[in-house]
Amino acid sequence: MTTSLSRRDALRVGVLGTAAAGLGLAGCSSGSSASSPLQFWQQYAPATQTEPNLVAQNDWFLDAVARWQQAGGRPIEPVFIPAYTDPTNTRLATAFASNAGPDLFLISPGDFLRYYNGGVLEDLTPYLDDDVVEDYYPEALATRTIDGRIYGLPMEQEPLAIFYDVAALEDAGLSEADLPSTWEDMLELGRRLTTGQRAGLVLDTTPSYYQNFTFYPWMWQGGGEVVDPGTQRSGFASDAVVQALQLYSDSVSTGAAPRTLPAAGDVVGAFRNGFAAMWQTGVWQVEAFAQNAPDHEYGVLTLPTPPGGEAVTSLGGWAFVVNSKGRDPEAAAQFTAATIGSMSQESIDAGVQWNGVGKGNIPARRSVTEAIGDTGAFENPWLQYFRDEVLPGGRGEPRYPPPVLKAVSNAIQAVQLAGADPVEQAETAHRAIESYLVTYEGAELR
Repeated sequence: MTTSLSRRDALRVGVLGTAAAGLGLAGCSSGSSASSPLQFWQQYAPATQTEPNLVAQNDWFLDAVARWQQAGGRPIEPVFIPAYTDPTNTRLATAFASNAGPDLFLISPGDFLRYYNGGVLEDLTPYLDDDVVEDYYPEALATRTIDGRIYGLPMEQEPLAIFYDVAALEDAGLSEADLPSTWEDMLELGRRLTTGQRAGLVLDTTPSYYQNFTFYPWMWQGGGEVVDPGTQRSGFASDAVVQALQLYSDSVSTGAAPRTLPAAGDVVGAFRNGFAAMWQTGVWQVEAFAQNAPDHEYGVLTLPTPPGGEAVTSLGGWAFVVNSKGRDPEAAAQFTAATIGSMSQESIDAGVQWNGVGKGNIPARRSVTEAIGDTGAFENPWLQYFRDEVLPGGRGEPRYPPPVLKAVSNAIQAVQLAGADPVEQAETAHRAIESYLVTYEGAELR
């Protein structure tokens, strides 16, 4: 996200930027006045984007801070970090390594263990009532919880699916009856829909946490795992993983998918301008279409499956986290709980505004889901489709330390863009992961 924020960009927080992985992460240790603002680093506000959905997201953060301060809380300063989510931007990790980390920040599950294992995440459990914890969907909290303690509070869930452009189908003489349900059909349709200007099928191609996030469902569909949750050993050399890597290889080698992202990764712009026909992306695009291209016809389908495979998707989403070594972790945690982790009507309403209006996501909390149902925000049939058809097959985005994420990313890149053998790349990544896990000391990988 630089001039246009998207969930695709938002998960690109440094698979390649692992400079701080081996450093002792620290926080803002300098003293400060009790009235000085606590810094909240994120990619939404205060920003200057003009797209309606991005304006709404900016306003949500500013309003949350204003409510907190009007109620007498310690001032919070939202800090918009340019290119916060660029895969080569290590500003957040470098800030912690330099003893200058922010008091609050947003992270995805993909980056969670970098900071938890670094010892800088505040335990938020004491600030949350039991009924609030029970209000969260288990899959939303799972990868932010260690030994029953909560270290990150999710504001959303973001399942993945395939978006398709209705005009592209019609131009090719096809209808929605031709939409794929299997990998083979998906690749064939991608080839048929590809033209000199238009990509038939788009799978992410940039090495990043986000690309890994989009890869996991294809691997899970066949029963594959990066790390076996039970044994905590690598599972990356399995047939299911090789099968998923083969899919990524075939997508490019057969001409079904491009080597680079159309329209700089802007899904709405690509569909509107005829640059893409199908795109694996997430629920946040529904609101992006509603606000930025309300008259453009598109559709959504659950991810196709391999022979004998199971329909599974990834559930991502950003979470508030607090720097345990910051200037005032207690005040930062209280702000977090009051904003998105309380049973107060104000907190529930904030969840409705974020998930039902500003971002257009699936809520992380039952009470917010119920409240959104009362507002009519889910009248959009594609949001209903995500809620009713896609979400039930959802699985929380895993948390892995940077070396594991890098091994997975290297395998994907090698088969997708360099034509490498999937079996060899799965084995290479498997050995790298196994070697790392021998000496790994940190939270359970899941």
